[in-house]
Amino acid sequence: MKSSDVARVALAAIRIFNGGMALVAPERLDGRLGLDRGADYPWRMFGIRTALIGADLLSSDLDVRRHALRASVLVHASDTVSAAAAGFTKVLAPRAAVTATAISSLNVALALIASREAWRRIPN
Repeated sequence: MKSSDVARVALAAIRIFNGGMALVAPERLDGRLGLDRGADYPWRMFGIRTALIGADLLSSDLDVRRHALRASVLVHASDTVSAAAAGFTKVLAPRAAVTATAISSLNVALALIASREAWRRIPN
């Protein structure tokens, strides 16, 4: 298996796990990030987006997979900036912000590795 495929499958697994947790147990995410209980609605919005992109990363349809790979880079870069900003503005506790930023940064790295081929021009 190529490194880009390993990265794609790892990213899909992370997305599906985190998305599933956000959908079925949003209160656990509140606790991990030191937030007050009650942010179920945004966690569930995050969860469904995350799980669906994860499923698309595993699609046998190359066009679906390619689109998910391209979107993943931007999505995870945005998540990384958001997590860091939440730490700098004290919306998240320092430890939670570092953890969220680190996880999102890992996801950016996996997305970049996995999407190397997705950015190449496909001949018509």
